[in-house]
Amino acid sequence: MKEYPEIYNGNVRIPAVLWGERCDQVLIAVHGDQSNKEDTIIELLAKSAIQKGYCVLSFDLPEHGERRNHDYACNPPNCISDLEAIYKSAMSLDATISLFACSIGTYFSLLAYHRFSIQKSLFLSPVINMERVIQNMMTAFQISEQQLQNKKRIPLPIGKTLDWDYYTFVKQHPINFNWNSPVHILYGAKDILSSQEEIEGFAQKYNANLTILENAEHYFHSTEELSFFERWVDEILGEK
Repeated sequence: MKEYPEIYNGNVRIPAVLWGERCDQVLIAVHGDQSNKEDTIIELLAKSAIQKGYCVLSFDLPEHGERRNHDYACNPPNCISDLEAIYKSAMSLDATISLFACSIGTYFSLLAYHRFSIQKSLFLSPVINMERVIQNMMTAFQISEQQLQNKKRIPLPIGKTLDWDYYTFVKQHPINFNWNSPVHILYGAKDILSSQEEIEGFAQKYNANLTILENAEHYFHSTEELSFFERWVDEILGEK
């Protein structure tokens, strides 16, 4: 069962899906880059979660899914604000709230929810050091900080745009605050966006349960990877 609730952040509509019957355990699902609220990972997550007594609330981040052509940038302030609106909507169901976040969705979720009540946190291929990710792109395309500061925005041939304001925000807001819910991480050993050393350090800092799939990369898409993901979700959400 799917429901398409009307959720707004002020005057900004956030396209969303509520998977399953309304219940007292809501799992907010935050997708990754170039994904959307109903992609394969979210669908598999919802299937497993519903069987464990959860309903799942997923939504499109700015510039993704139904919001691809909207004049609302996918930057940290906008995403944090949207995530707060999504949390408020989930709270209206009088439910306990858990979190699933993938890739860059993890970074936005950590920024938005570190002061919020979260029961469980599940992170797939998390991006936790956005400053390093941006610096790696700058290095790859031989762009200096001074060049970016001068031009403010520099389109890249890979379809991304470096943005000085985005980069400045990221540098000023590292992930170094408290996170109070139990954390579970699924990470591919061949992930090139986040190093294993970085993920292991994050897991140690937040006392997270880290699972590493040896042959997987950042993007989980193969039959083996998706099956492993389903088993991982089943195990975590089945825990009381």
